[in-house]
Amino acid sequence: MTVGDQDEPSVSLTGEGVLDRDFLSQIGARIRALRTVRSLTVQQLADRSQISRRLLTQIELGQANPSLVTVTRIARQLGTEFTELLNHQAPETPIEVQEAAGHVLVWSSRAGSTAHLLIATAGSRSADLWLWRLVPGDIYRGQADPARSQELFYVLAGSLTLAADDHHVVVPAGASSRLRSDRLYSYNNTGDDTVEFLRVVALAP
Repeated sequence: MTVGDQDEPSVSLTGEGVLDRDFLSQIGARIRALRTVRSLTVQQLADRSQISRRLLTQIELGQANPSLVTVTRIARQLGTEFTELLNHQAPETPIEVQEAAGHVLVWSSRAGSTAHLLIATAGSRSADLWLWRLVPGDIYRGQADPARSQELFYVLAGSLTLAADDHHVVVPAGASSRLRSDRLYSYNNTGDDTVEFLRVVALAP
């Protein structure tokens, strides 16, 4: 069913941060292009994605701050993944190198925390690799991914606090962790030093 406009705010659902404007502009243009190619109206795609027509229009114009879960849901209704909206050309060689300039800033907070998408599997979003930086006191709140989805972490510096359900776990530098992300979860930096970590997202189909 379609979620009413009053129930679908055009604000970020990612805690204290927002999705990057350049990122939103790029995926909005790609969503609009793919919708047009597939001869779908805004209302039809909105209905299939379970969001309001107004929100989808704002996303296509790069004027909304949806959650990544919402963007993924729209992309899948278009037969693709949100990572493919950023780079829709399949690699032509068995090895692909993504230069630092190609790393995409997806999320940031006023405090100075950032999340960059480094690279993702091509064709289907079976996994993507991220570099995160959370300053002291900052937090990221994630929405529930599809059932059986998981995230993997390796902490490079500082200590990362992961929370899901009633569990809160501190992951120190040099340690790794696995999170079942098919529920509400959060990353938090409760320490005095900036935490940097690698994150691999493995979404279930």
